[in-house]
Amino acid sequence: MMPRTPDGARRRFATAAMAGVAIYVLVDVVLQFLPPYYSVISDAESNLAVGPFGWIMNLNFLGRALTTLCAIAAINRVGPDTGPRRTGAVLMAAGGLCSAILAFFPTDVADAGILAATTVGIVHLYVAGLGFMAALTGMLVLTRWTRSSPELAKAHPAAFTLAAIAAAGLASLGLAAAIGPDLLGLAERVCLAGVLGWVLVVCAAIRRLPRRPWPDPLLPRHSRERIL
Repeated sequence: MMPRTPDGARRRFATAAMAGVAIYVLVDVVLQFLPPYYSVISDAESNLAVGPFGWIMNLNFLGRALTTLCAIAAINRVGPDTGPRRTGAVLMAAGGLCSAILAFFPTDVADAGILAATTVGIVHLYVAGLGFMAALTGMLVLTRWTRSSPELAKAHPAAFTLAAIAAAGLASLGLAAAIGPDLLGLAERVCLAGVLGWVLVVCAAIRRLPRRPWPDPLLPRHSRERIL
């Protein structure tokens, strides 16, 4: 049996985040085939949380929040604590919190586009928008951080590409909400693909990092901190 190392928790959190992404996508796909059969192209993902199987999507929203927290926990265990990493983690955490809140405030389903006819629906709409913006901003900050991180520099190109996809999806989402409601669902899912793909790529890179041995307790403290 291999000895436990300081990197064990980091790997477990990264693995949990990757599993969370896979489960989230799987649940989304399954729900698309259950009544009331919302359109992937025109209907917002939040519509899946309304209907006889809506409770499953609400659990999925909570799962996305937990996935985000696991990703942040893994990221916070890579390299020294820096301002960009801290800022990006806080913004991503805000995005995850917004995802959890969505589970308790169902959307108002519209025939096309976005409808906010009730107080609950209005809360859902604003929280969803803030969540997307916070998560994307956090990703952009952390993507820049990966470029300067020796451990994750190789993951930077893929992280940058996926962050750009998420940004393009969010911009398209705003445009679709204003002038092209028939493409609202597609735009939202492009943004989600970028966000979830980013988490998957970064956490996969974290899992591949080599394990470090426990430092010798007889070493001076500053030397042990350098090893960790």
